[in-house]
Amino acid sequence: MTGPKALLFDVFGTVVDWRSSVISELETFFAPREVVLDWEQFALDWRALYQPAMDAVRSGAREYVALDVLHRENLEVLLARHGIRGLSGDDLWHLTTVWHRLDPWPDCAAGLARLKQQRIVATLSNGNIALMVNLSRHGGLVWDAILGAEIARAYKPDAAVYLRAAEALDLAPGDCMMVAAHNGDLRAARALGLQTAFILRTTEYGPGQTADLKAEEDWDFVTDSLTGLADALA
Repeated sequence: MTGPKALLFDVFGTVVDWRSSVISELETFFAPREVVLDWEQFALDWRALYQPAMDAVRSGAREYVALDVLHRENLEVLLARHGIRGLSGDDLWHLTTVWHRLDPWPDCAAGLARLKQQRIVATLSNGNIALMVNLSRHGGLVWDAILGAEIARAYKPDAAVYLRAAEALDLAPGDCMMVAAHNGDLRAARALGLQTAFILRTTEYGPGQTADLKAEEDWDFVTDSLTGLADALA
């Protein structure tokens, strides 16, 4: 298999540590308001609502809406569940955009910069474009393109998300490599002809993580960092 011309990156969990970042922001926001909860569990519960919310779009039960909308709706569900009331519209938007301020894993800024010297690098995330732009500026992540759900008006693993990204770069799917910490994402990409790279992130969900603890198939590359991927592709 020839080397890829473009690397397409899953972002949440692969490039950024959403769990630690969301916990930290929640603690900082609610401490002066004297709201005490298990913020780690709150963050995990918020993330657990992510797939069901996107499933409504995938199934056609609702029209495509940006991930910011789904994050806001899911946040309001959790706040109501815990009896947290009285937050202003600005407060709710600030909390919703926690996902715009996630910190990258330590290897990612340097690893991505090296990979960008070698090949095209682009996001292939379920995050909307504004979210990805803000997230990337926050973490010092530099891409050639922001691609993914919003340009396809669909959510991974819908085939359109992967194929529209390759099309946007004027490349065949086989000239692109999906880079992800999630076996399911890579499985969907490989089925469409993309090359694959698995990045091991065993702490994405914290000490209780049970999925994606190893490469479940013979992916083209398996490593534990973007710097490791840069070494392998050099």
